[in-house]
Amino acid sequence: MNDFLLWACVIGPVLLAEALLARYEVLAYGAGWRAPVDELPEGVPYARGAAPDSLPDAYLVYLDGIGKRRVGDSRDGGQLVEALIAGAPELRVLGQVQPYSPLADPLADRPVWAWLRHRIGLLLFLHNVMQTFVAADHRYRPLYNRAVGSQIATQLRLAGYRPDSGTTVVLLSYSGGAQVATGAVDELHTQLRCPLLLITLGGFHNGANDLTHAGHLYQLTSANDRIEQIGAWIFPQRWRLFRRSGWNRAVRAGKITVRRLDPATHFGPCSYISPTAELPDGRSHLDRTTDTVIAAIRAHHGATTERGNALP
Repeated sequence: MNDFLLWACVIGPVLLAEALLARYEVLAYGAGWRAPVDELPEGVPYARGAAPDSLPDAYLVYLDGIGKRRVGDSRDGGQLVEALIAGAPELRVLGQVQPYSPLADPLADRPVWAWLRHRIGLLLFLHNVMQTFVAADHRYRPLYNRAVGSQIATQLRLAGYRPDSGTTVVLLSYSGGAQVATGAVDELHTQLRCPLLLITLGGFHNGANDLTHAGHLYQLTSANDRIEQIGAWIFPQRWRLFRRSGWNRAVRAGKITVRRLDPATHFGPCSYISPTAELPDGRSHLDRTTDTVIAAIRAHHGATTERGNALP
């Protein structure tokens, strides 16, 4: 009974308030009440991996799942980023983008949320869940896409990306980060005119965003990933019936390649990025995911280079 009263009298109203205020950031961005944050804390690099004085094969932007709440990587996401940097030194990797904040304001740095983090840590995850649904809401989606797309473009420029350079930008997204990645495509094309490769890992997204300006999308998934399956079920734009949705147009255009990572789960000890769950070949789930991502990027880079060399 005491636990029930705690949820009903304390946590319940907080959740209701968060649900009502989830749209605040995107509205504040649209109205110009607050400017997005573009500077990183002292000592935090704008990119890691390939040296900034040389041209990398690609820039990789990692858009984390709902655990993302600070400039630094989340625990699991950080392991994936480090593995990619070690396995593909030709990439420049950015992990600081805040996919659940149109104002690029890290959640853990806000005084109220810092207080809540030590008392009701679950609320930080629920905040990002609600932001994912705001990003998918047709009323706010265009503005949210522009806000986070601009944030990514700004961070890429600060990391040394040159518009019109022809260098590929890879958007690697986990879980709800896929909603943001697919939404950022048009803004990145407008601002940077860059070739775009998307890789979704257990991607949770509504399928409504236009992927016309994306070169290709690799969908890394598993039969045991219930979260991604829920996304494909609850959003009508992911259903084959809605042929004119952005996702289904991309499928018909041959832009979607599915890679199975069975028996991985969405999260937990057997997740895609688990360093302990082992496969029959002796690799961990993290190793296989890393190898799959790197192979996709290198294959795309090789194909792009061949097409470029074939031009007169």
